[in-house]
Amino acid sequence: QVQLVESGGGLVQAGGSLRLSCAASGIFFSISTMGWYRQAPGKQRESVAAITSLDSTNYADSVKGRFTISRDNAKNTVYLQMNSLKPEDTAVYYCNARLGDYWGKGTLVTVSP
Repeated sequence: QVQLVESGGGLVQAGGSLRLSCAASGIFFSISTMGWYRQAPGKQRESVAAITSLDSTNYADSVKGRFTISRDNAKNTVYLQMNSLKPEDTAVYYCNARLGDYWGKGTLVTVSP
């Protein structure tokens, strides 16, 4: 059974930091590109960052220089370090495994002004 479980969301003031984690099971984690997406209220889901099996990364322009995606294949976990958070980063953040297109249930990040 495939599971992607996000954690680490919460309430933080603008300028603060959070680290999201996504623990995966039931997938070929080490060979899958993993991604973080987010969906703000009233908006479409958007890609935030992705990391390939070879650790190549890419980021949305809106988070470049502030967010860092990483992975630990030994733990089947992908991370999203978010620094210098802004109110516009408020959203539900979802983990995605591209191989099989699996999704987690999301974790809420709220950034107060």
